[in-house]
Amino acid sequence: MQDSPADASAHHSLWASTEPDESHAPAGTSFSIGELARDFGVTLRALRFYENKGLLSPQRDGLNRLYSQRDRSRLALILKGKKLGFTLAEIQQMIAAEEGGRTDPATLNLSQEKCLEQIELLERQKAELDEGLAELTRIYTALAGKPLDRTGS
Repeated sequence: MQDSPADASAHHSLWASTEPDESHAPAGTSFSIGELARDFGVTLRALRFYENKGLLSPQRDGLNRLYSQRDRSRLALILKGKKLGFTLAEIQQMIAAEEGGRTDPATLNLSQEKCLEQIELLERQKAELDEGLAELTRIYTALAGKPLDRTGS
């Protein structure tokens, strides 16, 4: 079954990420490393790491890094990709597809395959966590002699 161009453009926007205060920043606005770190809840070191890997490319004003709206959008995509368990190399491919508007079948298939792989991985991890929680609850109950109250009260 072939995807229509409308389907392809819909897929393209799937990787797009909403990020903190995106709508409040004028187009030519620049952001300091501290502002981005605070807005996204990441460390300065993480931002420098992403820059070193070529994922972010701030302008320089002397020793100061000035990040653009493009950098903010890229950071949002990086963090979304990390949250979903993708590698930096995979995230870099997603960014390239997102920014280049690449919605060719090969790119779409790669994205679909990666999503399925991540879904399977996360489901396995969730099952392992559920097993661990059940075992710890059993141990707690045996030690305390009463059921664990997980309602927070």
